[in-house]
Amino acid sequence: MTQMTSFSVTRRVGWIRRVAATMCAASIPAVGPIMPSQAAAQAQPPGVSLSTRYVAGQKTSLIVLPVNGGSGDSVAVILSRDFDYSDRFNVVSTSSAPVVNGPPNYALFAKLGVDGIVQPTLLPSGWVRVALHDVSKKAVLNSKDFPLPSPLLSPAWRAAMHGVSDAVEEWITGQRGIAQTRIAFTRGGRVWIVDSDRANVTPATPSGMSPQWLPGARGLVYSVLDGVRNPIMLTDLGTGSQRTLASSSGIEHSSPAVSPDGRTVVYARGSDTGTDLHAMPIGGGASRRITVGRGRASTQPTFSPDGQRIAFMSDRSGHPEVYISDLDGTNVELLTAATFGDRDYRAGPDWSPDGRLVAFQSRNGGTFQIMTINLRDQSVKIVTNDGRNDDPSWAPDSRHLVFSSTRSGTRQLWIVDIETGRSRQLTFGSEARLSAWSPRLLSQ
Repeated sequence: MTQMTSFSVTRRVGWIRRVAATMCAASIPAVGPIMPSQAAAQAQPPGVSLSTRYVAGQKTSLIVLPVNGGSGDSVAVILSRDFDYSDRFNVVSTSSAPVVNGPPNYALFAKLGVDGIVQPTLLPSGWVRVALHDVSKKAVLNSKDFPLPSPLLSPAWRAAMHGVSDAVEEWITGQRGIAQTRIAFTRGGRVWIVDSDRANVTPATPSGMSPQWLPGARGLVYSVLDGVRNPIMLTDLGTGSQRTLASSSGIEHSSPAVSPDGRTVVYARGSDTGTDLHAMPIGGGASRRITVGRGRASTQPTFSPDGQRIAFMSDRSGHPEVYISDLDGTNVELLTAATFGDRDYRAGPDWSPDGRLVAFQSRNGGTFQIMTINLRDQSVKIVTNDGRNDDPSWAPDSRHLVFSSTRSGTRQLWIVDIETGRSRQLTFGSEARLSAWSPRLLSQ
């Protein structure tokens, strides 16, 4: 049975601050080796040395040198675009690079405002060697050979190149990049997948909606509204095998969420008596009821990073709001009480992987926008302001969000960097919605 606690600002904020402090302490990345050049001395936070360290909030200037070989242009383009899409770097055009035969002329690169030089070399084995130069130190900071599968320019080859980009980003920032991730979404009544740079749009299921990823991006859990049993399904992306997780005649199963350890799925189960959240083992077993709505709807669950709590939408107050509870349904607390905008609709929550923020959609000024709420101090930030925007999903870096938006005329997926507000369109063509950003791949 669901235990609904009385609303207590002190209790809720105290718990949220404790959880956020723990999450933030666990997620602070190591500081990497390259230091942004512009106004660095005045902008350094206390305790961060000058000369060779990445500084959060500043962009390191990188240049990717031209690459010889039949696929050399593709290597340089993919690396440059990945660094650009990370929103952590200013990427200097490769056409600006001085000719490099032997050691780089660091003085010339310094005049271009370059902090780091990425020097890829295609090897006879088909691998790629990448050297990272620190211009200020006039030295190679790191170098590694990376395998690239055949054939050239295949989806697997491109995925491996994205992995190279992510590794170089980790050398610089201490945090692995997100280029080698994928995004699942709903289009035309089935689930599709697209790479984070919008390449390789492919169907993943014959039918389905509201996909969610298994750990390591090895599979998808999603709902199927067939008008009969309306099941929750699982597809293994490695083998293509499918199996049913939850199914009952005349019952609607929707909006699944997968626990961080991949052992539990929480989903909404709707009937004439209302819609409530249920949980069940992904490996098989009986389901258990989490919420008791008594004719009201509880849906759209999302797990905290430790898997112990969930955020979800409920209209138990008379209109949709975002709540947080323990995984067994106890200790239910209203999360979006302190938000601003129209006070009649908040939904679609997604808990950031670092545990600091919950993103959600809110009706503001007659349309829907994406917002985030900080779990430490409950500060709220509006992320979008153009068109109707729904269903946010976090990237593994807890910095980027994918969401659906009508800003281009047709509902499509867009990506936004919450630190700078920079956005880019991810999908084109027929309508795309209900997206989910993958975790980092197991192959990394």
